[in-house]
Amino acid sequence: MRMRPTLSWTPPEDLPPGTTDPEPVADALSTGGVLVLSGAGISTESGIPDYRGEGGSLSRHTPMTYQDFTGSAQARRRYWARSHLGWRTFGRARPNAGHRAVAAFGRHDLLSGVITQNVDGLHQAAGSEDVVELHGSLARVVCLACGAFSPRGELARRLEEANPGFDPVAAGINPDGDADLTDAQVGDFRVVSCTSCGGILKPDVVFFGEAVPPRRVEHCRELVRESASLLVLGSSLTVMSGLRFVRQAAEAGKPVLIVNLEPTRGDRHAVTRVALPLGAALTTVAERLGIAVDGQAAV
Repeated sequence: MRMRPTLSWTPPEDLPPGTTDPEPVADALSTGGVLVLSGAGISTESGIPDYRGEGGSLSRHTPMTYQDFTGSAQARRRYWARSHLGWRTFGRARPNAGHRAVAAFGRHDLLSGVITQNVDGLHQAAGSEDVVELHGSLARVVCLACGAFSPRGELARRLEEANPGFDPVAAGINPDGDADLTDAQVGDFRVVSCTSCGGILKPDVVFFGEAVPPRRVEHCRELVRESASLLVLGSSLTVMSGLRFVRQAAEAGKPVLIVNLEPTRGDRHAVTRVALPLGAALTTVAERLGIAVDGQAAV
């Protein structure tokens, strides 16, 4: 029997409570060397839902797994139909106050790096540099046969040409850019192949059930080793791909701080969890540090 990846986590009752005071985050940033690890929660204010928060997409949607995608032509048809429609909305998303605050902290040399579990590119759009995309990017497409990369915009154009008139109404958009469509809405959607070799095209993202490339993991571990503290923004840390860096930091005696409305799987390793919306929390932190966000003078 094929094992499904871990998608949920139930918080135990004895987790330490969160706080609404972002001062510990401001204190950590003021000393510099902070490594940011962000999750889907930082993008919700940009109109991209998260997986596990209130109203999260996992309540109605099971993400595509690598095994299903590679093993079934029908699964690929369903994925690309939904993803093609979702890309129209996903690709128009813009950075919010949380992304812009992280970029501002970087400009003031308070960060040692940014690792994101997101595939939306919004940190870079806000101005953050050298962002490690732990799970890849929806803006790129890779051929599973020859390894060639191509821009998502190019694939979107080809899919438009192959499926004229395809414009169903989706029930919602998910953090992976996948739109909620029924099988009837997917219909006989036509999938296109690699222009170089005719191979199967896949978004350059790590699907559930797929391993993050080892070199990328080691790069992230090195960033943790070089950091003074770890700041988690908007992640439940349910899956090990992000949780392992929290555990590494805590085991090395580095402070772990979390900003997330709901309890996380990393709370036991953290010195604090700030239970506030990310945009408001990070804007407040920026103000306390006298840092301008959005080009406006801090007060």
